[in-house]
Amino acid sequence: MASNTPSVHDPAELGDLEHDILLIVWREGAATAEQVREGLGRPLKDSTVRTVLRRLEEKGYLAHSVENRTFVYRPAESRQRVAGRAVQRIVDWFCDGSVEALLVGMVDSEVLDHAELRRLAERIAAAQQSAAGHIVSTPASKEAKS
Repeated sequence: MASNTPSVHDPAELGDLEHDILLIVWREGAATAEQVREGLGRPLKDSTVRTVLRRLEEKGYLAHSVENRTFVYRPAESRQRVAGRAVQRIVDWFCDGSVEALLVGMVDSEVLDHAELRRLAERIAAAQQSAAGHIVSTPASKEAKS
């Protein structure tokens, strides 16, 4: 018997059609099967789209409500959260769990441009300041500030 609680699915295992459908629902915020089919821009049977939507719901990516007897699908997870899980898998597989190794590799491979690096550095600095406001001062933290 299937559980009502979806397990955490590995985003790397999504097929191309599943990925394309997720992108449409994330972009639109909510969509019916017909809207998704039209958004795909390629000929697919309505039953195919409905099956993939149902599978994405079973995997925990989408949720639906019924409006006037029509299923309306919405993201169950944000795009950023799913991307974060996918990146975590890459970090675990290729970087031995080190986010720093991933970022250094991205910099060395010129995946990040200067503007992206600057924005990333600003976000890290803001997160550090926010965390510093929640940490009780210790001798080590006082040394680090000087």
